[in-house]
Amino acid sequence: MLEYIKIDEHSRKPKYKQIVDAIIDNIANGNLKVDDKIPSINKFSEEYYLSRDTVEKAYSVLKSRKIITSIRGKGYYITRTKLISKINILFIINKLSSYKLRIHNSFVESMGANSHTDLFIYHCDESLFLNLMDKNIGAYDYYIIMPHFKNDHLKHISSTDKIARAINQIPSEKLIIMDNNNNLANIEADIEVYQDFENDIYNALVEGYEKIKTYKTIFLIYPDKSVYPYPRRILHGFKKFCVNYNMNFEVIDELYEDIILKEGDLFITIEESDLVNLVKGIREYNFELGKNIGVISYNDTPLKELLGITVISTDFKAMGETASQMILNKQKGKIKNKFNFIDRNSL
Repeated sequence: MLEYIKIDEHSRKPKYKQIVDAIIDNIANGNLKVDDKIPSINKFSEEYYLSRDTVEKAYSVLKSRKIITSIRGKGYYITRTKLISKINILFIINKLSSYKLRIHNSFVESMGANSHTDLFIYHCDESLFLNLMDKNIGAYDYYIIMPHFKNDHLKHISSTDKIARAINQIPSEKLIIMDNNNNLANIEADIEVYQDFENDIYNALVEGYEKIKTYKTIFLIYPDKSVYPYPRRILHGFKKFCVNYNMNFEVIDELYEDIILKEGDLFITIEESDLVNLVKGIREYNFELGKNIGVISYNDTPLKELLGITVISTDFKAMGETASQMILNKQKGKIKNKFNFIDRNSL
């Protein structure tokens, strides 16, 4: 195996990463196969005049990615069969929600069988994301990233200097930015499929204006502090609509179970828990949904469709399909994903 490994003394890439990349590349091109034994840490360090710590760090990274495994008393062996796929993709999302999974699933289905996609979740946490990037840089053909982070005050941010530097280690032709692209001017990606949060909600509400204007007050339930914060551009687009169309409005951060409801109220909910509490409250007041009280929910789901809840929502399936087709057709560009006003019985 050692004849396939090349270490560049003059490269600025850390030597442990050179080892990791070399082993992955040789698995991908067939020089190394599943169940092949690789040299011990001591033998590798002696052959290349490297410190034992350097080789040990490289092997630790490879083990964490399940590319190699160690068998007590026997040594290290190649175990990762997935890397043999023609196209290997790392799909990084900020939270495990039904919406994100719909994007992921439509992407994987559209890519077809001639690819392998690993899914990782970083929970909007910068440290988790940076650690994930450090462990996986150079290991995949494509990296799909949904950049949604939170600061110390649980406010939504798209990026930081550290995040940008980490992402910029990925060549632009291998990087796909999905879902959120605003404020990322310092990050270069050949493919972007994104939502325009401010203009999307504004235009969707304009589309529904004829029904919306029959209500006295619009309430946006916008979680001000959340484990998974939402872009403030949603809030900005909502306020712009209300001001431009002279609508009475109020922004509240949570819908309490005992909230006082009045006939003529219209609520726009973002989180599922708020929608549930609202529907319960409407029933307790003996109000009729869509008549006495209006409801619009952000992001569509099959359950909302079943219950007849009016929604404003991006097309999650289309987002995944668009990204996959751009990869398969070797296209470049920025595409704003479709955003829809879907009128149902709650308005």
